[in-house]
Amino acid sequence: MTGESNPAAPSPVFAFADRVVEQTAAADPVAATFMGVAGYGDRVTDYGPDAVDARAAQDRAWFSELDALPVRGEEDRLAVAVLRERLGARLAVHEVGESRRDINVLASPPQLLRLVFTLMPTTTDEDWSDIASRLAALPDALASVRSSYRAGIDAGVLPARRQVLGVAHTLAVTAGRLAEGDEPPASWFAGLVAGYAGSDEGLRARLTSGARAATAAYGELEDWLRHTYAPAATETDAVGEERYRVLARVYTGADLDLHETYAWGWEELGRLHERMTRCAAQLYGGTTPARAAALLNEDPQHTIEGAEATREWLQRITDETIASFDGRYFDIPEPLRRCEAMIAPPGGAAAPFYTPPSEDFSRPGRTWLPAAGQTRFRAWWLLSVWYHEAVPGHHLQIGYAVAQRDRLSRFQRLETVSGHAEGWALYAERLMDELGYFDTPAVELGYLSAQAMRAVRVILDIGLHLELPVPAGADPALLDGVDGLAPGSRWTPELARAFLSTRGLLPEDFAASEVDRYLGLPGQAISYKVGERVWLQVRERARQAAGDGFDLKTWHMKALALGSVGLDLLRAELG
Repeated sequence: MTGESNPAAPSPVFAFADRVVEQTAAADPVAATFMGVAGYGDRVTDYGPDAVDARAAQDRAWFSELDALPVRGEEDRLAVAVLRERLGARLAVHEVGESRRDINVLASPPQLLRLVFTLMPTTTDEDWSDIASRLAALPDALASVRSSYRAGIDAGVLPARRQVLGVAHTLAVTAGRLAEGDEPPASWFAGLVAGYAGSDEGLRARLTSGARAATAAYGELEDWLRHTYAPAATETDAVGEERYRVLARVYTGADLDLHETYAWGWEELGRLHERMTRCAAQLYGGTTPARAAALLNEDPQHTIEGAEATREWLQRITDETIASFDGRYFDIPEPLRRCEAMIAPPGGAAAPFYTPPSEDFSRPGRTWLPAAGQTRFRAWWLLSVWYHEAVPGHHLQIGYAVAQRDRLSRFQRLETVSGHAEGWALYAERLMDELGYFDTPAVELGYLSAQAMRAVRVILDIGLHLELPVPAGADPALLDGVDGLAPGSRWTPELARAFLSTRGLLPEDFAASEVDRYLGLPGQAISYKVGERVWLQVRERARQAAGDGFDLKTWHMKALALGSVGLDLLRAELG
């Protein structure tokens, strides 16, 4: 059976999936915009405790309905399996109270309410009218966020103080209270509405008024976070094994042996470190990878001056890769041959990221480069990152699912499991290495450092939250250069930053941002390497089964046609 675009009537399963998407979008308009579902751009989400509980009750009712759905064929079977896994994971998170402390430095409601405007069209007055309506509703949306946090205080369900203060800093930048880089402080919303070039003065007035109200509301929430929420929050960053396991299931779609995964992270980092050391020797003699990275960062041959020049370079890389890979390693549908490289709005995390296309591809997939006041960008490091974010990474995988209207339900096309998506994107980097695209020691070191960073994430995310020690048999070479780190040491944020900076070759400010991210999103950071591990395992099984008949492009297209699934389901379908 087929999805809602096919002339034939959809199966009961696909009709149910359509209903889940539409009702989810209506109840969570901000999520609708991120999913690319049209029709909700003039509204905001109610994040208050009653609304959140109502959405969970709806998830619970949908989960119960799955048992009664008639399954007609393989497409229905897969659709039901995906729905069951995703709805079950969402409910488990709600049941441990996460909605009452949903605040982290990367992607919690205060940031999403700002970031959503970067995904909205700005071509027509109607587009700008939606923006004006959404701006006017922002104060109420932020008030609803605050009400959930208050409910968490009352229930003793508290976040870490580090996350509260990190978000407060972001809100201060958004409201124009703090500068980022050398630019003078300015309201982000004032900058947004300054882009309106139409002639409707009434609309302009609505936009200006909405920007002022949004700016004031962000400032008020910042004050509340600093003076009320932060004092009530906990000093403890670690969430413990039970809570971590629930959250990791959401991000990976897998039931993991966390202690085995922690040990594997050390093994993987050791393998990568040996290769990085060889690259450093090729570049600068007998120096360390960290010293080689520092030298590359100062070398004009391996850096680019200016955010816009860097964005243009990344756009060329993306366009050239799409052109050369289509028909060779993948069959790339026409709508996916456009992927825009963008400069990220200020105030967010330091890591590049991707946002998917809308359902009809009127909004293309986009990669985002955080400038964060930088004037010089590390081309030697960014190359593999853009293969991860664009093609053959996120844009190809997520966009391909969106395009599969004849074989995937609407829910499958729009839902993304981090372990599947990030694992694929890391596999995409590995593929570029296998194909010989990292053909100089500098860009090879950039690729390896990105891989090492993800291996460090496995170690730190599990180690910090489960409060595990450094293994007794840890390779001394991996501990070298990090003061205070030794077998038996317990992880602290300070040790984690130093370890990530040294082994992942990250600037200290970036490493600090990353560690705060791991502490705020337990289980997310491991999804990259854990996901890649599964992707490589299922590809190897397919290669062994097919022998000389294995065709890489055929396997790629079969894998992408599944859409985004949990890692346990990925093993079952491809393994």
